[in-house]
Amino acid sequence: MLIRFYKSLFFSRRFYWTFVGIIFLFVFSYGVPFLYTVAQLFLLFLALTTVLDYIVLFTRREPVAVQRKMADRFSNGDPNPVSLSVANLYPFPVSLRIIDELPEQFQRRDFCLSARLKGGESEVLEYSLTPKERGEYVFHDINVFIRSPFKMLIRRKTLQAETMVRVLPSFQALRQFELLAGASDLEEAGNKRMRKLGHSLEFEQIKEYVTGDDIRSINWKATARKGGQLMVNNFTDERSQQIYCLIDKGRVMKMPFDGMSLLDYAINATLVLSRVALIRQDKAGILTFGDQIGTFLPAGRKSLQMSHILEILYNQQTRFQETDYERVYAMVRTRITQRSLLVLFTNFESLTGMQRQMPYIRAIARNHLLLVVFFENTGLVELQQNPAETVEGVYEKTIAEKFAYEKRLIVKELNQHGILTILTAPENLTVAAVNKYLEIKARLAI
Repeated sequence: MLIRFYKSLFFSRRFYWTFVGIIFLFVFSYGVPFLYTVAQLFLLFLALTTVLDYIVLFTRREPVAVQRKMADRFSNGDPNPVSLSVANLYPFPVSLRIIDELPEQFQRRDFCLSARLKGGESEVLEYSLTPKERGEYVFHDINVFIRSPFKMLIRRKTLQAETMVRVLPSFQALRQFELLAGASDLEEAGNKRMRKLGHSLEFEQIKEYVTGDDIRSINWKATARKGGQLMVNNFTDERSQQIYCLIDKGRVMKMPFDGMSLLDYAINATLVLSRVALIRQDKAGILTFGDQIGTFLPAGRKSLQMSHILEILYNQQTRFQETDYERVYAMVRTRITQRSLLVLFTNFESLTGMQRQMPYIRAIARNHLLLVVFFENTGLVELQQNPAETVEGVYEKTIAEKFAYEKRLIVKELNQHGILTILTAPENLTVAAVNKYLEIKARLAI
């Protein structure tokens, strides 16, 4: 009990500075005798103030009330709001210093909030956290350091508030795309409008001709029945096509950008792309792989499909072995029998690395429409843009340009074999993938 008491009581800086000043007065009183009386009065004042401060701080068992409010799950890579509802239970004003023990994944040891509340006053303190990896995050206790108007002592109150939240793939971005998907033009979700080329074979209705309609769709029989009023056939996009996201979990996807791995960027893009596909009445599926096949979710449009996709993506981790594309080809050949759009999220840092896998990539592309998505090295782009002022700088810039040139060669070689590609910076991956999917849908290429 005594140890616990000492852990909850601290002397403030004001107390120490006042005590040091009194010591100097006693020292100077050897040369100036009247200062001795002044020092004694100040010492008595300090003792009385400290005792009074102790009485007002520790007479109440529960001095403050603090409640942490946040969602039960966080969105990876996005700001997630957290709020602390603080109430002063004293009848006098207090100054508070609040240390919320954040999960160890954030590695923040200097996090602190401050507040000054009048007697009985409440306030909500807000802050946000941006996780960089998926998993379970544990918030621990809340420590409140309280100072009364005397500010001689500090009372520490530890409030038990241990809570676990799960960090899932970026569902905040998913919500943004869902809101934009409520409009008829989902293309705006990718900040890019695609012109429809032709139409599908799925007939919807006959309607009156308006300016801008395709004159090739005029229904002359219906026009004759309407007495000369032009009527056109209205078609809808072909539905229920299969869209599979193939996610590489090999060591090439462990590379970090802005605190997140390439795998996390691919997972966030997969979540959004799958949702957009389902909104477009297509079937969405998942295949993860590394040196071995990971998880396979058959393409579907059931109501729980997004829940299954989210749960699968939450549990994916990178493996440090080299990816076995032969296993991927065998899996695709046996489990995905219908022609589908396969979006392969991977990374090639060199032309030779891509050429080793080219036979399997070409084999997959024979039966499916394959879209290969890999990443620009933004660090190399910065080296290219910086002026070279030393010999070492010239060497670094030359190497950076060489690697960037190899990336372009990879794109060119894949395109020569009829394989679609996306080369993008990690932060632009989601928008680039959605835009490409919408372009493919507009051209009826699947």
